[in-house]
Amino acid sequence: MSLTLVFGHEDAARVRFAISPLWETMAAVRVLLEPQRRAYHLPWLDSVRPDLDRLELWPLLVLSPRRGWTPDFLSPAPGGPSTDIADQLAQVREPAPDTAWRLLDDPRASRALLADLLEECWHLLIAPHWARLRDLLQSDILYRTQMLGDYGLERVLTDLHPGARWTGHGLIIDAPSDTEYQLAGAGLLLLPSAFVWPGLAAITDPPARPTLIYPARGIAELWQPAATHQSEALGRLLGRTRAAVLESLAEPASTHTLARRHRLAPSTVSEHLTALHRAQLITRRRHRHAVLYQQTPLGTLLTHGEQPTAPVE
Repeated sequence: MSLTLVFGHEDAARVRFAISPLWETMAAVRVLLEPQRRAYHLPWLDSVRPDLDRLELWPLLVLSPRRGWTPDFLSPAPGGPSTDIADQLAQVREPAPDTAWRLLDDPRASRALLADLLEECWHLLIAPHWARLRDLLQSDILYRTQMLGDYGLERVLTDLHPGARWTGHGLIIDAPSDTEYQLAGAGLLLLPSAFVWPGLAAITDPPARPTLIYPARGIAELWQPAATHQSEALGRLLGRTRAAVLESLAEPASTHTLARRHRLAPSTVSEHLTALHRAQLITRRRHRHAVLYQQTPLGTLLTHGEQPTAPVE
């Protein structure tokens, strides 16, 4: 069974990416309750576990069951990649549709309660780690926008997740029931997420903008760089720290991103990057206000023992 998002003539031109701090907060709450989502997040769980007793989650859980409908006003669509948590919490505090409150006795108090609880979840679960999470999500968007320029929208959509398939006129997503939804000129908002893994989530109920939330690339290295079968030998050749920096540059990253990822001073990371660049193991290029580094084919050969493969045409 599946959900089909049917594209009209104008919808392809209205596909865009964004980042939602509030969606990550809601998804993180689900990770706390669903063990199958925890595989890549155990270091994060260890760090937040001491604060979990401070959270009274039942009001959110009543409106966010494991299966079934969740009110979209709990995670409003972000305006773009730079949307912040304050903007989204303000949207949650705005008057909600009457139908969202039909099971509640006091809509005004409930709205305030939910917004306050979301803010508390943000501060305890996400805010201390937001710089690292935002780096991951921005790197995913950078990778996919580069793919868009190189190969087109069809490649981007088919690469999002094994459960998403492009048919030529629509995107088919694994779902609990067979449904067809006409985008009808609204386009599609694509949100990378660290916590939605291993699934996909689609939002199609009006007045929300049609949205697809998919797992961001690089989740396995989010909390700690993943070692490869080459790691030990590479560490002996370059030194463990410099080798770890090189291994984590399979995707583009800035100096500050690497410093957070490896818990190093930016000046230390900069020294390693300079040495790796001089050895022609990494490239560097400017993107907006940052300089991004990435493995060269030679760097990939050293870290993985094979040349990088180009996407299949």
